[in-house]
Amino acid sequence: MSADEDAPAGRTLEGGQLVDHGDGREVVLKLRDVRTQFGDHVIHNKLDLDVFRGEVIGLVGGSGTGKSVLLRTVIGLNPLARGSIEILGQNTRGVHGKAEQRLLAHIGVQFQDGALFSSLTVADNIIVPIREHAELDEPFMQAIAALKVALVGLPPDTGDKKPSELSGGMRKRASLARALALDPELLFLDEPTAGLDPIGAAHYDELIGQLRQSLGLTVLMVTHDLDSLHAVCDRIAVLLDKRVVVGTMEEMLAYDHPWVREYFHGPRGRAALKQA
Repeated sequence: MSADEDAPAGRTLEGGQLVDHGDGREVVLKLRDVRTQFGDHVIHNKLDLDVFRGEVIGLVGGSGTGKSVLLRTVIGLNPLARGSIEILGQNTRGVHGKAEQRLLAHIGVQFQDGALFSSLTVADNIIVPIREHAELDEPFMQAIAALKVALVGLPPDTGDKKPSELSGGMRKRASLARALALDPELLFLDEPTAGLDPIGAAHYDELIGQLRQSLGLTVLMVTHDLDSLHAVCDRIAVLLDKRVVVGTMEEMLAYDHPWVREYFHGPRGRAALKQA
């Protein structure tokens, strides 16, 4: 797919982004002309991306293309050199104080390594964002924490344990429970299946799909896992040449770019396609 006429009916390829027209879907995350850089080193430039309500979109790219950098920029942890980012219709530039807190309450983030506080129990980790954003008494917050533990498929006694007492897969789910603490509309996941065995990764993919359906989540997921792309993602965003190309799996399989061909048609890509 190398020109507008190669795009599916009702869609055009604009700046590398396959843009839907007239389907009425709500854009809950909008990036326009985004530039990120550290010193003179430009990571992304003139990058556009739309994420629609209710979809799971996988963000992939080669080493050094800035997948995690882009995610951290979207959630405000890295500075935006140029362009605009809108979350749930609100431009994030100049949002401070209570307005920023209200916006952050609508998003959840699971970092690549979980980023759980090692000195706190799982329940207390989940309560951290609740305590920051809501004025609730301790028993009520503990009850919410127990609900989130159950929601991600962990045993009830997990809430009383420290992260060091959990397996890698359980820590992943515990950090997901914390990301869901405030019932977010938009969920960001950074390499959620990294380090998991194939069975654990498959179960995690199933969990994300179930949570999307039951909670109405919109998910942007940084991943390198081809099985996850096949199993749970509606569309795929590929970082190429400091910008992003977006399409369905079928469209990515037909996309004419050396890295995309190698990634999706290599041995691992063929294996994932057979299992899908």
